[in-house]
Amino acid sequence: MSSSRESVERLGSIEADGEYVDESIEIQWQIDAPRGAPANVEIVAWARAALAENSLENTGVTIRIVDAMEIKSSNKQWRNIDKATNVLSFAADFPAEAGIPYLGDILICAEVLQRESQEQGKKLADHWAHIVVHGLLHLQGYDHENDQDADAMEQREREILATLRVADPYRDEIDQANT
Repeated sequence: MSSSRESVERLGSIEADGEYVDESIEIQWQIDAPRGAPANVEIVAWARAALAENSLENTGVTIRIVDAMEIKSSNKQWRNIDKATNVLSFAADFPAEAGIPYLGDILICAEVLQRESQEQGKKLADHWAHIVVHGLLHLQGYDHENDQDADAMEQREREILATLRVADPYRDEIDQANT
């Protein structure tokens, strides 16, 4: 693996060169995969689960794994928040009449996910799955700007993650609210 891994892998079918290809989901690693990072096939499985209900499996999505500096810069530029975050979603803005089946782009910061999983006592793979699903739900119009929207998004996340056998990421918050 190179020190500046800039691999692009499209997933879905095995080609002659052994690469797994699917034209709808593109995974871009802008960093070396850190210890414990998921394989691209896992990321794609989580993405497909988040897209399945709305029959968006063949809709294009790019998931870009970045470092803290890149996501902090994007967060500052697009949200005016000057700190690294776990995920940013950028919905495509093509006119419907263009007929371009592209949902958008997601940036995920591996460093932040690693830190958060340790701080929150979550399995790293479960946290990755949650953040992939979370980012894709944003691309589908879900948000958490108010309590009602947050509840709807969190419930949808729980449903999708349950199909993947991933622990409820909000369980501790619910447990604390009930004590």
